[in-house]
Amino acid sequence: MFGLSVYATQALHGMVYGMLLFLVSSGLTLVFGMMGILNIAHAAFYMLGAYLAYTTVAATGSFWLSLLVAPIVVGLLGAAVERGLLRRIHRYGHAYELLLTFGLFYMMAEAVRWIWGNYTLEVPTPALLSGSIPLLGSQYPVYRLFILAFSALICLAMATVLLRTRVGIIIRSAVADGEMVSALGINTPLVALGVFSVGAALAAIAGVIAAPFLQADPAMGAAILVDSFVVVVVGGFGSLLGALLASLMIGELQSFGILWFPAFAMVFQFLLMAAVLVLRPQGLFGEKG
Repeated sequence: MFGLSVYATQALHGMVYGMLLFLVSSGLTLVFGMMGILNIAHAAFYMLGAYLAYTTVAATGSFWLSLLVAPIVVGLLGAAVERGLLRRIHRYGHAYELLLTFGLFYMMAEAVRWIWGNYTLEVPTPALLSGSIPLLGSQYPVYRLFILAFSALICLAMATVLLRTRVGIIIRSAVADGEMVSALGINTPLVALGVFSVGAALAAIAGVIAAPFLQADPAMGAAILVDSFVVVVVGGFGSLLGALLASLMIGELQSFGILWFPAFAMVFQFLLMAAVLVLRPQGLFGEKG
């Protein structure tokens, strides 16, 4: 069969994709937990981040600049969507909000095809992160290790903000009981705007760092949307810890599924979701309604 180094490498592959998936799904699960919106357009923000990385690198030659440009642009776009569209139709119910974000996803996907074309665009790996190093008995790409380290750093920063700052306490409280937080005098619409914007920016950051790894492709939004939805369901609505654990589980399932059962690799995450829904319908770390 396979040697120990192959299994160790596959496990590392799974961690890399899992942490990338967490960057996308963390914003999605916070928005759902606080606002009750399953924001389908979130996946388009991720895709847009990858294409903005391509444009920035092509124009300036700097991948690092794209890590600043893309989240700012997409974060402002997210703020415009929340303030100009979602807030206006909130009184009609969550079904209308879901339909709106679904339409926005397709609109942004078509806009990407119209601006950049309907084909894959290559984003070069930064020179500093190119090449491979000896690891786990084989050569492992440096850029994949960068994805893992950078995503872990963002995760640590998010945990610090949510657990150690007043803003984080307000966000967690709003996710748990938005009406009570509002009754205490907190401007919950402003908090929701901030959470939605930061979530969009995180998705864009994930798109930027995914671009040299997966390349900028019009189908990448739809692909990450399915995985993110499974993460939200498995981890529990509104739970960042659940999102982290579920992202890593799905990353490993996909990695080892491709190694052992290539034809059925995509099935395992749905089997996991089905098992969680049967045994714990609120998700691994979700609270009962």
